[in-house]
Amino acid sequence: MNSKELKALVTDWRVATLLILIVLSVIAIYPHIDDQGHLASNLQYGLDLQQGSWLQLEFRAEVVGFTTDQPVDAFVTNLSKKLDTEVVVVESTNPTHLEIRKYYSQSDLEPVFVSEQGKITSYQQGVSKSTADTVKRVLENKINTLGTKDAKVNTLTGLNNVARFIRVELAGVDMKQAQEIVGKQGKFEIRIETTGNQTEHVLSGETITSVQTPSQEPAGSDKWGVGFTLSESGAVAFRNAAIKYGATSDPAKHNLIMLLDNVTVYSAPLSADLAGKLQSDPIRQLFASTGTGKSGTQQATNLEIHLHAGALPVDVTIAGSGGVSAPLGEHYKVMAILAGVFALITVGFVIFYRYREPSIVLPMVLINASEVIILLGFISLIKFQMDLPTIAGLIAVLGTGIDQLVIITDEILHEGKVPSPNLYLKRLSRALSIIVIAAATVVIAMAPLALMDLSTLKGFAIITILGVLVGVIVTRPAYGKIIMQILSK
Repeated sequence: MNSKELKALVTDWRVATLLILIVLSVIAIYPHIDDQGHLASNLQYGLDLQQGSWLQLEFRAEVVGFTTDQPVDAFVTNLSKKLDTEVVVVESTNPTHLEIRKYYSQSDLEPVFVSEQGKITSYQQGVSKSTADTVKRVLENKINTLGTKDAKVNTLTGLNNVARFIRVELAGVDMKQAQEIVGKQGKFEIRIETTGNQTEHVLSGETITSVQTPSQEPAGSDKWGVGFTLSESGAVAFRNAAIKYGATSDPAKHNLIMLLDNVTVYSAPLSADLAGKLQSDPIRQLFASTGTGKSGTQQATNLEIHLHAGALPVDVTIAGSGGVSAPLGEHYKVMAILAGVFALITVGFVIFYRYREPSIVLPMVLINASEVIILLGFISLIKFQMDLPTIAGLIAVLGTGIDQLVIITDEILHEGKVPSPNLYLKRLSRALSIIVIAAATVVIAMAPLALMDLSTLKGFAIITILGVLVGVIVTRPAYGKIIMQILSK
């Protein structure tokens, strides 16, 4: 191929797109030598390929099916008081299930339901899907706040939309630190004093939508505290409780109490200004004063941690744990790289055995390898963690990719002859249509695995789908142009 033909090939939009993506992918991966003299990159590795720990947390709650002759609102309120915990209606439009945010056995609950003229129709330990999603979001926010970025949080939800477990994977974190970050996650609650030493539940941690860093209010003063924001429903519930229990009319006798795992972490009355404002409107932006000087600053810092750490709507307990040591993670990483290289070499030998023509085999292998490079660049760009299922997905892409390149090559070389340009384009178009249909089948087959709560298979499905899309959109058209140029010789 002379320089003119090579220039025409490289400037073709299909080939140029492929080359640009390869260059951008290498830049995104950024292979380099680190300070220790080891080969490093921007790729992030999951728990399988580096030291880390995993924890499986069990929800200490239950979802109960029920029937009652009483109004549902009154029934739920009475249950909440008798069980001394939050009771939430799962389906608001057709209330048939309740989520009880404290662990009770079915035998413990049945007499309570009977006393309130109700009956249990089903019982399952766990929480509703919406609550599980809230816990997942809270844990992700907490882990990211603490700077532990290489983490995965996955809820394990059944077909009945009840989740009993949630799994947290922390790459690069040992078991002790993992338990400190996740295992001690507590239940946060805001209560209000009523009469004597009695208190009533007002809000749970899920109603706190954001927490600010410790600050001085007013600015420049020596009074420290932490600002936090309530959801709209939380602000309304807070105002109603403050008015109901007299905190707005006599704040000094009705302290606002914050508890983490039933331990008081903050107790103070409403300010006169806030009490006056609550008489007329709900307030979403609140500020918890902690005092002055160094002591006030330290208490504000602790309260911020409690507000972040205690935002779980239900208690959790560690049901299982495990980890990967640093040497084992490195071993898996090396074996994964060798598996990928071996797969590419094997594919090359098989293709060479079929065509016995290096000028055909080499472009096929290089195109196949370019797909993996582009996928790795995309993975690096979106900070997707690579684990063993992800590696399996990359190897699967090598296999499906070479299949489709064989389809293109065989279609073009029908009857062993190089066709005329017009016939070539017709055959290439026919081959690409077959590939598109096959790719659509793969995407449809992998979509449920990518969308379901199957954390170990999700990476495999996502990478397989991305590989198919990269092949159909970028590499197959480019290969069609390259192989035409080669076969014309």
